[in-house]
Parts: sequence; C-alpha cells; structure tokens
Amino acid sequence: MNVEFHAGFFVFALLALAAASVPLARTPRGPVIIYGAAAAIAAIAALSGAIAAARGIPLQVRLPLGLPGIGVRLQLDALSSIFALIVNLAAALASLYAVGYGRHEHEQGRVLPFYCLFLLGMNLVLVADDAFTFLIAWEFMSLSSWALVLVHHKSEVNRNAGFLYLTMAAIGTLALLFVFGMLAGGAGGYAFDAIRAQELNGFAAGVTLLLALVGTGSKAGLVPLHAWLPPAHSAAPSHVSALMSGVMTKVAVYGFIRIVFDLLGAPDWWWGTLVLVLGGITAVLGVLYALMQHDLKRLLAYHTVENIGIIFIGLGLALAFKYHGMTGAAALAATAAIFHVFNHCIFKSLLFFGAGAVQTATGTRDMDHLGGLIHRMPGTSFLFLVGCVAISALPPLNGFVSEWLTFQVILLSPELPDWGLKFSIPAVGALLALSAALAAACFVKAFGVTFLGRARTPEAAAAGEVDRYSLAAMGVLAALCLLAGIFPGVVIDILAPTVTSIVGGRMPVQTEIAWLTIVPIAESRSSYNGLILFLFIAFAAYVAVYVIHRLASDAVRRGPAWDCGFPDPRPQTQYSASSFAQPIRRVYGTLVFRAREIVDMPRPGDLRAARFSVRLRDLIWDWFYAPVVVGVTTAADLLNPLQFQTIRRYLALVFTALVTVLTVVALWQ
Repeated sequence: MNVEFHAGFFVFALLALAAASVPLARTPRGPVIIYGAAAAIAAIAALSGAIAAARGIPLQVRLPLGLPGIGVRLQLDALSSIFALIVNLAAALASLYAVGYGRHEHEQGRVLPFYCLFLLGMNLVLVADDAFTFLIAWEFMSLSSWALVLVHHKSEVNRNAGFLYLTMAAIGTLALLFVFGMLAGGAGGYAFDAIRAQELNGFAAGVTLLLALVGTGSKAGLVPLHAWLPPAHSAAPSHVSALMSGVMTKVAVYGFIRIVFDLLGAPDWWWGTLVLVLGGITAVLGVLYALMQHDLKRLLAYHTVENIGIIFIGLGLALAFKYHGMTGAAALAATAAIFHVFNHCIFKSLLFFGAGAVQTATGTRDMDHLGGLIHRMPGTSFLFLVGCVAISALPPLNGFVSEWLTFQVILLSPELPDWGLKFSIPAVGALLALSAALAAACFVKAFGVTFLGRARTPEAAAAGEVDRYSLAAMGVLAALCLLAGIFPGVVIDILAPTVTSIVGGRMPVQTEIAWLTIVPIAESRSSYNGLILFLFIAFAAYVAVYVIHRLASDAVRRGPAWDCGFPDPRPQTQYSASSFAQPIRRVYGTLVFRAREIVDMPRPGDLRAARFSVRLRDLIWDWFYAPVVVGVTTAADLLNPLQFQTIRRYLALVFTALVTVLTVVALWQ
C-alpha cells in the first residue's frame, strides 16, 4: 500500500466515524462503538508515527486540492512523526477511557462527532507541509475543540469559557496568518520547501518570531496568553480536557518548533533570552495559580500552564546554545523539552482521567466537598497518586528525568560567551527550581484533600470505584510514567532523529552506556540511573514492610486519630484546599494576586457566625485583557447608532469611505 492510501485511509476513516456518530449517538451501544473505533484508528496512527520515526525517511503526499500550483502537501518527517506518536498514543487511551466514562455523558450527540473531528484536526496540523494546509488544519482543530468546550452550553460559565476560547483562537490564527505571510515573502511560496529556501533576516525575522509566539503561545497557554485555558479545560468533558491539556497544547508546541527551528532559519542572539524568560515566568505563575484553586480540574488546567513554561525554558535554551554554535548543549536542551512534551502528555492525561473518575463517582470537582476517597476508590487513588508523583518531578518517574535534564543544561550557562545569558539563565533556573517545589506542594494538596482524611459530604462518603475501561486507560498511563522514568535512555535515543533535525546534533547514544545509566554531558559531571533507583526504593519499601510486620506486636491497639489539636470529630475540621494553600498565599499572594483576607468576627454576645473570606485578583487579566474589553465595549457603544441609519446616510458613509481610501492611496504613492 502506498503513502497516499495510508493518508487517505486515516482522513476518511475519521470523517466517516464523525458522520456515523450522529445517528449512533442515540443508540445504547453507539458511544462504545465510536470510541472503540477511534481508539483503534488512533493506535494505528501512533504505530505509523513510530514506524516513520524508526525509518527516518520522510513520507510525502501531494493532493490536487488547496492553493493552485501547491495543492495539499502532507509530510511525515522526523519532527512530525514523534509528535504524531505522542498525540495518537494519548488519543487512543483517551478513547479507551471514554468507552467507560462516556456512559455518564448526557450530550453524546454533541460530543461524538466533534471528538472525531478534533482528532483529525490535530493530526492534520502535524503532517501539513504548506502554509494553507497548516492554517486550515489549525482552524479545524480550534473550532472542533471549541464545540467540545460548549457541550454543556446551558451553563453560563461554559458559554463564557467558549467565547473566550474562540476569541483567543481567532487572535492566534490571525497571528499565524501574518507569520506565514512574512515567511512566504513577496514571491508567495507557501510550500514549506519554498519557505526554507528563502531565509528571513534582521527585523523581519524578529517580527515573525514575536508573531509565532502569539500564534502558538495562545494555543499552548504561554503567559500572558493563557487566560482561556483554565475555564475551557474545566468546561469540557474529562476525556476531552485530557486531550486539550495534554495533547492540543503539545500540537501548539509543535507549531512553534516547526516555525522557529525549521522554517525561520538561523536564530538571532535575543531569541533564546526572550523565549527563556517567558518560559520561566509562565512556569512560576502557572503553579501559583494552580495552588489557589479548589476545583480539581481548574487546578490541573493551571498546572498545564506551568509545564508549558518548562517546555519553553528548554526551547529557549536550545535557541540560545544553537545561536552560539554549541550543538551538544542545544541538543541536550531540545531533548529535555521534547522529553517533557511526552511526559506531560502522559501524566496530565492520567490526572485528568482521575479527576473525571472522581467527578463521576461524587458529582463534584470541588476538593472541599471530597475527602476519604482512598477507601472507596482505591484503584483510582493509587493511579492518581502515580500521576501526582510524576508531575511533581520526583524520581523514579518520568517527570523527574526531563526536568533534571533541563537543570543540566542550565548548569552549562557559564560556558556561554553572552553575559546577558550568563545572568538570565541562572535566574530562570531559580524560577524553575521554585516552580518544581511549588508543584510538589500543589499535588500534595490535590491528593491529600481529595483522597485522604474523612469524607466531607454524603456524596463523597457514598462514592464507588469507576469502570474497568477507565481504570485500564489510567493503568497504561501510570505504567508509561514508570517505564519512561526507569528507562529514559530508550526515550532519549528515540527522540534523537527529531533533535538532530531541529538543532543539527544529538545526545550520545544512551542505551550503549552500562547499567542503562543516562549521561547528559560527561560521566564525571552528572549521571542518573532510574532503574537502580527504582530497585533501591522497591527493596527499601519491602524491607520496611517486612520488618514492621515481623517485629511489630500482633496485639491490636486502637486509639484516637490525631486531630490537629481539635477534639471536634466532624469532617469539616479537616484542612481544606484553601487552608492548605494559606501559607503560600500569604507569601506570594500579595504580590501576585493582590490577596486580601477579610475577617468578619462578631462582637461578644452576637450569635451570628464568624466569616472569613479571601479575595484574589488576576493581575494578568486586569492589565492585559480588561482594558481591551472596556475598549471594545466602548467602541461598540459608539458605533452602535450606525446600524439605525437611513439609506441616504448609508450611501453617504460609503461614498466618504471610498474617497478617503482613494486619497490615502494617492498620497501613499
């Protein structure tokens, strides 16, 4: 079978599945059939990406559609094949999860068609080989995901989230339209091969980089373009949230890498610093926003912002070292960034699946209404804990490896000749270390308040374990977190062709090093062995359990649980999500959120209840978005009378506008 057949089969299979989902959504077994077929198609696409990555030979397709003389050009090269593998692996597991989770969705007719189209849109972005196809696929991905955000459209909160998402998506697409206009130049060569042949320099290249940051950063969630992400991800169904947070944001990262590392040509001296600083700010603000949340899905969505910051830190370091000709360090930075793309896709999907399981079992995402679920949902609790450990960058799981590699790149900053980078890279390294510590605190809060302690509500007390399909999908993701953490050298070697294609070099072959140790720079400088560390942890835990069970007394001793100094046994006396974050809020909240604590304490003899409330402000919204909203509203009010004019006045306005345009053109020439 030729390449055209494979590409056509994948496209038409998803289109046919989307069409078939309209009538099947009304049948009892319809969602199972659709999600099962989507899982199979995504698994085949992931396998195709893996085979293409192993072969290392670009696969090209030319279809007689699209722009005249260009058509629709599709290509699966080293970069797109790795992202296709990551995207479709997560999509297959999301579809498997949805086989069980989808039974609880009451709006199947609104989910199933757009779910298939969403998968198709993301894959088309990855294989697009010309600007026209890329932009059409990008907009296709945006509109289908917007429809999924508005599944529960009767909620005003969801409608507002959908409107904000659509607005930011339109801004991002407009920026990308200008990007490809700049790249194509006056010749109008919109095929990627033609764009590579003419390299931009100086001011034009810098403007293109800024537009690329806006276009792709708005979809990825880069601060300050992240405002849409938390409300949209929390409004969508959980398996869609997992795809939007864990997968779609990585498609945006792919778009940035494709434009900046592949199409834009050699980087300038300041590119790396700008991307690096934006990544550091994004990482810290994302985790601080996450710590303030008590909605479990909003917490996970804000934490996506933090991980996008970590990825852009790696990409900024790669640009900086690539400019200075330090290919080995650039390869290490690019490897760390793409490794974290894979890691975040895995553990964030796992955590969103866990949040969906909790919502299904209890009917709520508010952590202050949960608690004690470890006794009622032991499987979900354990798998969610694996995701929490992985995202907190704790060994021996996969999140540690990519962040550790990023720190290894940061330690190479003294070798750079640029004094600005010598100071900015350690500063961003400090921000990265701070975000890693705050991430651990964030997920101690998420797991502890949700699963530990006592049930705070009757719904939490009556919760039960979820279906086997959901547990199976989460189990596979948890296993991948472990395998990528204890065998990171295998992942690094798989990423090597991709890294070579974007920075011109690669890390040394890691699987040839004894004991599966990874050595990012030199063995005398730093090394890490996830397998040995895992075996040591497992052995130490086994010995501890064995000693306790063999040497402890067999007598049963019962005593009151530690009550934190409060003898009141009610669940409401436990730590809540807000109280857990109070120390961090008091340290950073005044500066970042303008936090105000309001205490209403009644006087002695007054029987009304005391009240404590916290008010937080989103300064990014206040500074960047609120003025735009006010300006648009004011302009709309001023222009509103124009729609109530007579035909004579409309003709006068058209005539005046025409004369003005002709005058400007005459003066310009």
